[in-house]
Amino acid sequence: MTQAEQAVSFPSGTKLEGYLVRPPGDGPFPGVVIIHEIFGLNDNIREIARRFANEGYVALAVDLFAGRNRAACMYRVVSDQFFNRPEKNKGISDLKQALTFLAEQPGVDKDKLGAIGFCMGGYYAIAWACTDARLKVIAPYYAMNPRPLEAVARACPVVGSYPDKDFTTKPGQKLEVTLAQSNITHDIKVYPDTRHSFFNDRGATYNEAAAKDSWQRVMAFFKAQLNK
Repeated sequence: MTQAEQAVSFPSGTKLEGYLVRPPGDGPFPGVVIIHEIFGLNDNIREIARRFANEGYVALAVDLFAGRNRAACMYRVVSDQFFNRPEKNKGISDLKQALTFLAEQPGVDKDKLGAIGFCMGGYYAIAWACTDARLKVIAPYYAMNPRPLEAVARACPVVGSYPDKDFTTKPGQKLEVTLAQSNITHDIKVYPDTRHSFFNDRGATYNEAAAKDSWQRVMAFFKAQLNK
């Protein structure tokens, strides 16, 4: 039996689009939302969705830019990141609708839901986890933090992966300290000699060793948290 994959759409004020991949079988399966970088829903993100399906997840890669002006979307991302508290974040509203859509899919265990995000998407994953108790685990990659950072005291368990000498390195380290202070289960790792987007095997900064290790950590952490 093979994976089932399809383009999907669902409402969130305007219509959102995504890429849904299911493993073979009837489930129940855990579900995961994949949140893209500033490049949008591309082949790299679709491949990550398929990798999750290979591990037994129903995976929804959401396109936060679909049918929208890219410049306006980027302005909204900057506003969300630097000026809007998580509970007033428009991107998070879209992601909540995406999670509702995913949880309603046949065979999805609505009590075993997580999210993974990269750069912009990693920021959204962290901020979203501060406002949505349905999320049981998140995996931010090279992500900035929400403001105020103390909001992560409301977050679910976090497995984060960061490059060294990157603009996200210090935010990752600060996130680790704050999660520890808040008694939130976490696994934060900074990879030496890596650069931004080291997980993207289609990009110039791909680092195979760091990408492989981080994926193994994400899989182990997700399994531990979702099977409690």
